[in-house]
Amino acid sequence: MAELLLIRHAQASFGAADYDVLSDLGHAQSRALGEALARQGVRPVAVYRGAMRRHRETLEGIAATLDLPEATVQDGLNEFDSKALLAAFGGGVPSDRKAHFRRLREAVIAWQAGEITEPESFEAFTARVMSAQAQMATHDGPVLCVSSGGAICRMLAAAVDAPARTMIDLQLQMKNCAVSRILCTGSATFLTGFNETPHIDAEAAHMLTFS
Repeated sequence: MAELLLIRHAQASFGAADYDVLSDLGHAQSRALGEALARQGVRPVAVYRGAMRRHRETLEGIAATLDLPEATVQDGLNEFDSKALLAAFGGGVPSDRKAHFRRLREAVIAWQAGEITEPESFEAFTARVMSAQAQMATHDGPVLCVSSGGAICRMLAAAVDAPARTMIDLQLQMKNCAVSRILCTGSATFLTGFNETPHIDAEAAHMLTFS
């Protein structure tokens, strides 16, 4: 039986030329999460991460204080291409943060409805994400996974057999460096935790970010 600890990457660089780089705060978030998981006594039997830089840098911060086995890089845990999706949806990419995410939600729903199929169909995205989950579920014990909001929330929505658009509704709530949990028994999957931030307390409120 595997317990998947699905960690969204720490704060990246929203609005910068290269989003796929952790901010200074993102590096601090990842180190703080590693410390919190160590205090909780988390001892993963396996570690997985996506192939994106923000996944690697987040895991490096966590591993600074949490003893971890060598990570398996799994491309199925990569995020969908939000820039390409917004471009295919049309209407430009809003620079305002709130407008950006409202537009992204509309684009994702159109993508899920089959109105957008490039550069990757929603079915192909789902297939690779669920294949990655199946690989992680072969372990017996806690499995730590660093990925992105879309990929994680696709697994969470599937775990509770929710409609596809639930993915983006969950994703827009997900905090940076948040931990969600799925229990895989072999015959079933169960959502046991969502959007946990054990590294944030009243004295660390500045650690709370969503993008």
